[in-house]
Amino acid sequence: MKTFAGIDIGAQSVVLCLRRGGRTLSAETFARTEAGYRAIIRKLGRKVACVVLEATGIYYLDLAMALQRAGLPVAVINPRSFHHFAKLKLNTSKTDAVDAALLAEYAECMKPALWRAPDEVLLGLRDIGRQINRLTAARTQAKNRLHALRAKASTLPLLIEDEVEGIAQLDQRLQRLTEAALELLGQQPLYQQHLLNLQQAKGIGQTSAIALLAELCVLPQDMRAAQVSRYAGLDVRLCQSGTSVNKPGRLSKAGNAYLRSALYMPALSAVRHDPNAKAFYLALQLRGKKKIQALCAVMRKYLTGIWACIKLGVPFDSSKLFSEKHLADA
Repeated sequence: MKTFAGIDIGAQSVVLCLRRGGRTLSAETFARTEAGYRAIIRKLGRKVACVVLEATGIYYLDLAMALQRAGLPVAVINPRSFHHFAKLKLNTSKTDAVDAALLAEYAECMKPALWRAPDEVLLGLRDIGRQINRLTAARTQAKNRLHALRAKASTLPLLIEDEVEGIAQLDQRLQRLTEAALELLGQQPLYQQHLLNLQQAKGIGQTSAIALLAELCVLPQDMRAAQVSRYAGLDVRLCQSGTSVNKPGRLSKAGNAYLRSALYMPALSAVRHDPNAKAFYLALQLRGKKKIQALCAVMRKYLTGIWACIKLGVPFDSSKLFSEKHLADA
């Protein structure tokens, strides 16, 4: 008789619930510590068929890696998938114990794909890439504040000096993190080559290449381009039914916001400086698409090309992404 486990993870505690023979057993609470993880592994033993966790924030990662190192089958699922499963079961209560029980039932009913832990060096690269993304956004905000302060004649010089110092500190932090990312990539010759290949694309410099590679390097290499687009939230969500419902398609945005952010500026640069991307961008506008819709389509195309570079180990080539027909019509 197979045993399935569901684990609901919080900031301080972890709730484990087992399910066997179609029946849910009582839930147990453990501390979210190394000692708590070891207790969970002892509780699960070796006969569990699948352990399901939600990918909520970052809390799940240490436990998922500990379970996998112990040889247990782990599945990390999208919280949205679990949310819809709870609705399907007409569940109206939400507690940690109820969620853990539902996760165990999800494991039994849905048979989710097992999770594979990325290399720890690549996880470190992803963390650095995300910090670079956050600091870059903070620097942009600081520069906008500085512009606003300088636009007013009565602004105290102290405020301008303070903002300038803050921007200089952000520049130093970004430089330090970029050097750290390059050092990590130096330990991975394959990914160092990927970094160079990505920079062959118009609009992708060193910083953008690091940000993109940091997010994509932890994905399973057998993922298809359409799956990667869905992971980034760049897939189109349609809403059509019969003859009365026919809404315009929209991006789902149910994916990795860091990856979308890293693609935005390269795509914006590509539609200005890459002839193939520019022709595709203009062709979409002639078909009635808004500028932002056309730009998102270029982002999706660029992501497809970047993923091909990573899978095949070849330099980025936009001529293989866009139709020559668009170039001829431009």
